Amino acid sequence: MKDIIEGFLKFHSEAYPKHVDLFKNLATQQNPRTLFISCSDSRLVPELVTQREPGGLFVIRNAGNIVPSYGPEPGGVSASVEYAVTALQVTDVVICGHSDCGAMTAIANCTCMEHMPAVGRWLKYADSARVVNESITHLNDSERVASMVRENVIAQIDNIKTHPSVRLAIRENRLTLHGWVYDIETGGIDALDGANNTFVALAENTEVRAYPIALPVAI
Repeated sequence: MKDIIEGFLKFHSEAYPKHVDLFKNLATQQNPRTLFISCSDSRLVPELVTQREPGGLFVIRNAGNIVPSYGPEPGGVSASVEYAVTALQVTDVVICGHSDCGAMTAIANCTCMEHMPAVGRWLKYADSARVVNESITHLNDSERVASMVRENVIAQIDNIKTHPSVRLAIRENRLTLHGWVYDIETGGIDALDGANNTFVALAENTEVRAYPIALPVAI
């Protein structure tokens, strides 16, 4: 904790004064345009990767960047999604997986979770991705995990579309879904192209999106 407290003291004495007007404005309101759903992994920091200041992102983080399908017993993820889409009126949702994900590695390698039953139950929300990934022939263990990360992003995009607030916002053409995979070593991001369920380099395909799928304009 010593390092963390020292970090706060540095923030309070150096960083905060440089952004005092921003924090005064944020003291009574927030207006993020993007809901960013990522893994809890310490190596992925949404605000750093997207270079957003405080107030720029509404963030949900959990093991495996999972969004349970909407159900009769809404949990914290469902409540946060609903609040972001309905109350904050975000225009975009990003579901972001990452390389070397511990949760996806455990699923891909069928790791026993008896010693972590809560984790095991939580990862059941990635079952559809697991089933698809198991149907694919992989060259090696590394590719199996990388594929699981991608399939999980696709699965969670499908899951979030079951949420009433999300369905309504999409129907009213005020919400776009994005599926990303962040590579820790290179700093690159691959984005899901919903037109063909493939991932492409975001740096070269900045307009790509997962859903709704953009239709070609008739000439």
